[in-house]
Order: sequence, then C-alpha cells, then structure tokens
Amino acid sequence: MPAHWSLTPLRRPEGWRANVLTQTLALALSSQMCPAFAVDYQPRPGAIELTPLTVSARLNQESAQDIPFGLSVIDGATLDARRLRTLEEALRGTPGVDVNSWGGANDANVRIRGVGSLNQMSMDDGSVLLNVDGVPMSMRNAAMATLDVQQVEVLKGPQGTLLGRNSEAGAINVTTRKPTREVQGYVRAEGGQQGQFMTEGALGGPLTETLAGRLALRRSGFDNWVDDQQDGQPLTSPRDLALRGSLLWDNDAGSTGLLVAERQRAEQHAGLEMLRPFASQPSLDYTPGVFDGNRKTNERYSLELNRDLAQSRLTSISAYTRTDFNAVKGYDRNITRALYGSPFEYLIEDAAREQVWSQDLRLGSLAGAEVFWVGGFNLSRSERSFDSDNFTNGARQRRDFSSNSHAAYGEVTYPLAEDWKLTTGLRHTWDRKTYDADYSSTGSVAHDSRQLQDHYSTGRVALAYALTPQSNLYAVLARGYKSAGFNDYATSAKDSEPYKAAKVNSAELGFKHASEDGALSLEGALFITRVRDDHLLGYDFNTLAVSAVNADTRSQGAELSSTWHVNDQLTLGSAMSYTHARVTSAAPGVSGGDVAAGSRVPDVPLWSGNFSLAWTRDLPDWLGLPAPRLNTLFNYRLQKNRPADAQNHYDLKGYAKLDAHLGLESAGSEVYLWGDNLLDARYDLYGSYSTDQVLTGLPGRGRSVGLGYCYSF
Repeated sequence: MPAHWSLTPLRRPEGWRANVLTQTLALALSSQMCPAFAVDYQPRPGAIELTPLTVSARLNQESAQDIPFGLSVIDGATLDARRLRTLEEALRGTPGVDVNSWGGANDANVRIRGVGSLNQMSMDDGSVLLNVDGVPMSMRNAAMATLDVQQVEVLKGPQGTLLGRNSEAGAINVTTRKPTREVQGYVRAEGGQQGQFMTEGALGGPLTETLAGRLALRRSGFDNWVDDQQDGQPLTSPRDLALRGSLLWDNDAGSTGLLVAERQRAEQHAGLEMLRPFASQPSLDYTPGVFDGNRKTNERYSLELNRDLAQSRLTSISAYTRTDFNAVKGYDRNITRALYGSPFEYLIEDAAREQVWSQDLRLGSLAGAEVFWVGGFNLSRSERSFDSDNFTNGARQRRDFSSNSHAAYGEVTYPLAEDWKLTTGLRHTWDRKTYDADYSSTGSVAHDSRQLQDHYSTGRVALAYALTPQSNLYAVLARGYKSAGFNDYATSAKDSEPYKAAKVNSAELGFKHASEDGALSLEGALFITRVRDDHLLGYDFNTLAVSAVNADTRSQGAELSSTWHVNDQLTLGSAMSYTHARVTSAAPGVSGGDVAAGSRVPDVPLWSGNFSLAWTRDLPDWLGLPAPRLNTLFNYRLQKNRPADAQNHYDLKGYAKLDAHLGLESAGSEVYLWGDNLLDARYDLYGSYSTDQVLTGLPGRGRSVGLGYCYSF
C-alpha cells in the first residue's frame, strides 16, 4: 500500500453531520493553495521541515535515496505549475529523456539515456514501459493527459527485473491521486493564445466508514500552430477529454482495495510532416478538414488488493485496458511535388484496436523493513489489430496480432554490513506472439500468417555503500530485453518478417546525497549501455515498401541533478545530462540510405539541461485579500544539437526554452499568468530525410501566454 494511504479507518468522527459545513469552510479558508511548484515543505522558525521523497520504483514505497539506480521525479505541483498537460510534455522536459513525435496522439517514440528503437516497428515495440497505478501500458500512450496526477517517476536503465519486457531503456511510473478521508478537491481554468484552454476539477472524500471516493475531470484544447494553406485557418483544433473515478476501501485490519476506472479521448490530433526550411508561420497544403475524424480513446479499469501479513504484504493488481485509434496521415501537396514532381494529397488512414488483460500477484516486504524483498508472477494477454487504407493507390492491409506473456520475478536488497547493501534480482519471461494479415492491391489479396515464441531472463545486481548517513554510493549491472515481434507497417507478405529481439547490457555508477536538514539534495551517475539488434524501420519512398532492420548501439554519459531549498521562500533546481550514443553496426536498407557504423543515434543531444527557480513572498494585505502571497516559477530548458536521422544527414538545431508562472494566492485561490516559450525559441519536434532536396519535419509551438485561476479546498 502506498505511503499516502493511511491505515487509519475511514469512519467519520462523531458529530460529523453537524460539523461538515464548518469543516468545509475551514478547509476553503485555510492557507492551502493550488500547488504551484515542487517545494513540499512547511517552514518553521529557524528551520526548513521537508517531507521525504518516496517512490514506487520497485513495486513498494521506498525512499528515493535508497533506490540503487538513477531516477527523476516530477510531482503533481510541478506538472501544474509548468503546465505539463500530457505525459509527453513532462518527458520532453526531462534531461536524459528524448521524445520524437510527429504531433499525433499515437506517434511518440521515447528513449532514455540514448537507448531505444531508432524507429518503432509497432505499437508493441516500446523501449520504455509506461506503468500507471501499477498497470502496464504502451508508451504509444505518451500523449495521455496528466489528470490529477500525484507524481511521475522516470526510472533510468533496464527495468526488466520487476517491470517486464519492453523496458530496455527504463520505465515511467505514473501515480494518480487517491481518495482521502477528508473532503478535498480543486477547480482550475486556463485560457491563452492560439485557442488554448483547459477546465479541470477533482473532488474526493469519505463515502462511508470504510470507503472513500474521488472523481477527476479535464476538458482541454488548442488551435494548431500549423495553418492550412487553402483557407488560412489552423489545420486542426485538437480537443481532449479525460475522466477518472476511484474508490478506496479500507477495513482497518490490514486490507485495502483500490478500484479505478479511467477514460481519455483525444480528437483531431494529427501526425504532421512538412518541408524544411519552415516558414515563419508554418503551413501545409491539405484539403480543409482532412484530419477532423482523427481520434484516440484509452480506457483503463483496475483493481488493486492489498493484505498485510505479519512480516509481508500480499498485493494483487487485475487490469483491463483498451485503446481505439483512427487517424489520417500522409504527405501534403508541397511534399509530393518535391518527391514525385506532381502535387497531390497522399493519404493513408490507420485504424488500431487493442485490448490487454493483465494480472500481477506478488508478495513483498513491508515498508521500512531492514531487508527489502519482493517476488511474484505476472500474466498478460493482448489482442490487437492495425489496419491501413491507402486512399491514393487503393491498397489495403488488415493485420491482427496477439501476445501472451507469463513471467516470474524476484528481487532482494540485503545488508551485508552496517554500511553495505547488496541488491540482486531476476525475472524469467515466456512470450508467444501470433500474426495474421491480408494484403490487398490491384484486386488481388495475399494472406500471411506467422507465430513466434521466446523466453528470456533479465536481471540486475547492485552494491550500495553508505558513505555517511546522508550520502550513498552505488554500482549496478543490469540486463534488459525487448522481445521480438511483427511489423505494424508491412505492406506485403514479403515485408512482414519478424524483427529480432533487442538485448541490453548496462553498467552504472552513482551517488545520492541529502543534507541533514533535507534542504539540499544532489545526485549524479555515470553510465554505459550496449544494445544488440535494436530496431529501425526500413522504407522505400519509391515502392513504399516497409521492412524491419536491426542495428547495434552503444551509449555512455553522465547525469547530475540538484535541488536546493535556500530558505522558506526560494528553491533552486537543476539537472544536466551528457549522452554520447552511437550506432555500432551497419544497417543497410533504411529509408534515406544505409546507416553506417559510427553514426550518432537520432534525437539524442550530447548535452541537455533543465534549470528552475521557484520563489514565494508574503505580501501585505491588499484589496482586502487575506494573507496574499506572490508565487513565481521560472523554468529554463536547454538542449544542444541532435541528429535528425540515423544516417546523420543533418542536425536539428539546439534551443533554449523559457517558461514562467506568476501567481497571486489568497485563501485557497490563485490567479496567475503563464508564459510558454517566452524566448520564442524555434525548435523541432523531429526531423526526417528523403533525398538531398527533400528534408521534412515539424516545428514546435512558438511563444504563447495566458491567464489561469485555481481554487483548492
């Protein structure tokens, strides 16, 4: 059970009916404000009292200081203040994490420390695992809303030991806010340039003596910063709706249950590609409304049960997730003119459906136990389709996939001596995948059917040394694995050969330090990772044939991050990452030309950094406002040049992005101004290469500002 779930019973106090109005008013008039930045402390005279940071990186609540590998944590307050409205936006601002995205709801390719598919082969070909409240999901859902999220943990290095396949580069743990025994909630509204808007709210509290509930809702949208050349209007106006309900049951006898139902819907998001260089006002030549039918729906239903035993905790998580996706993509008239000499719309519609059933059953140590241990079994089944219709040449592909995975795992951290701890873990996984497809072209239909089986072991061993009570040193060796599979984008039976599994070996040396009063934290790591047979997508622009290609890679680098609570008003944060990632084997047959050994891994900059300043100041009474306070946050994101493609034809320029939040708080309310990309940095979401004359990509949004209001109780 997470630390934020108290085992205190949910029974209401005597006289609660008479006092509920008084309690609600007291909460509304209290000094609790809408969270604005990651400073979770309460000042007292002469000292700063900080709340210890806990994470669930190893399937149990632990101090982040005790985790024997590198990780970054983004709390809900930071997500709100920096307006990181999707998981993709949160990851894009994390040093050491690289996101390649065409702007669609299903297009993100995420790498950590330079490790990951150079091009994703399928929705099943994720290099980073997404874990939401203990439920595994595809990183193709990186565009999901960060609705009512408590914290996001970015786990770096192979995480196959406890979190399973497709976590060769790392994993993302998302923890949503849970019901509480007190009436709590908030409402938030924002509006800004380019049609940006968001309305959001959450309400939770006790329902019975043993049951609490929480409901959260968000509606948001914007006008695309890319225009349609034919009517001069924004190409799309994406709209998002997210809803989550949760029930927490606690019998005050060591048993708890958490039931979660969530649905998110994204409309009119489009994966876009345009000729370079970009105009000052980017635009594409499409028939207006061609992307209006694009949509993606995610659903998640999960039940977590916990039972505390004498020396351990038994946990069961049963889950069902569903994804429905429809999207038109293609080349506009500008690109086809450059590629083929004649302007026309080249359009393909993809439709994907996926259902996943998963069950995790584990037994582990209680929080705070001297010896950490966990062991369990995991079962999952996925049924998925991915269909494509080419509106230009009439070709059609109907593809069906299934995956069955079973695994047994365990990890233990044992104190060898007063200052030394040994961690060792192992997981063995059995996978079985099937694939059936019909390929239609010029009146003929070709059928293809294949299957594969694989079983493999992943694991890690780590040694930690407590240099002082506040400083830990650690070294970890880990082995990861990304299973083989079938290409989603094959256009004929001859292109559907399964791609190989990727195998990962990594080593990391690091340290973690926290000052005695908790005001200063400092972390650093050195790492090297070798990957055999990582994945690239081969594509012929003339024949439109798609194929699977494998290549070896190696990445090495360093990370350093710090947080300094200077006083009860000022907090400084910084994080820097150096990553040198290269392809180490030749890969012929990739779109844009053969990949030579020695090429840099695309989208991975040598240097990136993030620097923040959060400052609050109590103000004198003003306009009758009780206890007004100024609340500011500045975040500066710096990134150096990075290769646009695996052949290193050209680099995407580095950029510096400055965001700001300036708010006035009083009695639970905050009115604030926000600014995104205040320096109007011109940066790329991705880049691509077709020929010497045809370079394509997508620019990020320019400067925008707006106004927001939040009230919490």
